[in-house]
Order: sequence, then structure tokens, then C-alpha cells
Amino acid sequence: MSPLITSGAATAIAPSAGSPLIQIRDLIYRTAGIFQADNKLRLLQDRCNKHMHALGLGSLREYHDCLVNKPMRNVELVSLLNEITIGETSFFRNRPQLDAIQKIVLPRIVEAKSAMRRPQIRVWSAGCSTGEEPYTLAMILLEEMQRTLKGWKVEILATDLNERSLAQAKEGGYGDYSTRNLEPHFRNRYFTFQGNRLSVTPEVRSCVTFNRLNLLDDPRMMLIKQVDLILCCNVLIYFDAASKKKAVGHFHNSLLPHGYLFLGHAESLFGVSDDFHLVHMPSTTAYIKRESHAGDPPK
Repeated sequence: MSPLITSGAATAIAPSAGSPLIQIRDLIYRTAGIFQADNKLRLLQDRCNKHMHALGLGSLREYHDCLVNKPMRNVELVSLLNEITIGETSFFRNRPQLDAIQKIVLPRIVEAKSAMRRPQIRVWSAGCSTGEEPYTLAMILLEEMQRTLKGWKVEILATDLNERSLAQAKEGGYGDYSTRNLEPHFRNRYFTFQGNRLSVTPEVRSCVTFNRLNLLDDPRMMLIKQVDLILCCNVLIYFDAASKKKAVGHFHNSLLPHGYLFLGHAESLFGVSDDFHLVHMPSTTAYIKRESHAGDPPK
């Protein structure tokens, strides 16, 4: 889930406590952990107005009532969340992070899993947006399956809150902007042309399973176990401290002892969790569980 990206500064509005807009903001926070700051309230109101008018409602109070009391409340809340979790991403977006995964993290995971006699790797792309990140990881792992991962099983779980983004990810078709960083080898090996768009091949698709998931959904989050690698990039910066702690606690429970957690380059677990140890790699960082004995990769 990569929350709202906008251009230009939003005009701050200051509705009174208990107003319908504040109630809607609180509902979004309770549901998804996304907090709309005061300088984002104008954007939130614009999106509410769009849905309100589509439903033929005359006021935000009526729209709030629709979100909490009407039979369609769950469907409409998901639709509103789709509006405020619009993401921007691309293939091979964070090259230093991907290089670290391929050259440092994967060999360490292979070593650990080989000792366990479990020739499989499980990856979780938490906040996968329109699919570029998990498909990128799939291509990297498919390359390694010709070398160090020959005969291994690869499973990539890709989750997001936004249904529209997930629908696009499942389609697997992308334009010039998303594919601008593709090297010729990956473009030729793992994509086919569909008109003026590139479509990922069935081989890549077969590695990835897409599901809608709220990172604050405790029962479902607790079901995700035995993960070797988690990427949750540019998601936690939109959560407040309590929501971050909750999501990161689930990541900790999901990771195997040798597992790695990667965040966005502007994100940190400082002040969020003491259960992870920061490790430095060339031009990037990651986190391992405190009880892990993997140690820091070489700088």
C-alpha cells in the first residue's frame, strides 16, 4: 500500500472536533491505521465529496452515516480507501536495495535454509501497489533459480489495501513510466508486448500471489508465517506510532530467525521497535530480528 501522492501543497482546513469530516478521518485511522493530518484534510474532503455526489448524498454527515450504518458501508469504505491509497512505483525502483537482496541477503537465506533442509524461499511484498515490486523480485529470483536456487521453490506473497492497484497488478500490463528502468535483458526475457504496453510473462506471474490485506488486521496478519524476506517500502511513514508498532510487531512474528526486513529509504524503526537490529549494506540498510545471529553483512 503506497498512500496518497499529490502535487502541490494542500490547503489546510480546520473542522471542529466531532464534525463529519473528522469522524471520517477517525474511521479511516481505526480501519487502516492511516492518519490524515490537518494539512491533508482538504484532500480527504475532496475525495469524500466525489463519493458523496456519486451516491446522491447532500452532506458529509449523510456520507459518514453511509460509511458506518448503511448496508453498503463495507463496500463504500473500501472504495474510499482506494481513493486515498493511490501509489507510484516502477520496476527496479531501488537498485541498491535490490543489489543487496541479490548479492548479500539471498546467499545468507540460502545458507540458513540449506541447513534446515528446506529448499524454498518465501518473500512478502507488504504494500505491493500495482505489482512492480513483487514482479521485480520474481525476476531476480528466477535469475537465481538458474544458479544458486536451482531446484528451489519460490513463493512471493504480495499484499495491498487498494483493490484497484491489486486488480492492475494481477493484469500485469505496464506502460513506459513503470518500465523505464528495465534493462534490455529483463525486458526481453520476462515481458511480452501487448499493443503499446509490456505484459509480464506467465513464468513471472506464477511466482506471485496477490491478496488484499490491511496491515492492522490482526487475525489475518498472524496467519502469515515462515517468511524469509519482507519488503514494506513507503508505507509506515503514513502510520502513526501506535499503528507502526502494531504492523512491525506482525512483521517480527512473520519472519524466520534468519529473515530480513527492508523499508523505504526514508523510513526507520527508530523509536518504533527494539526487536530488530539495523544492518548496513552498500548504499542501503535492512533489519534482522534481535535474536538472530546473522550479524552485519560486510560494508
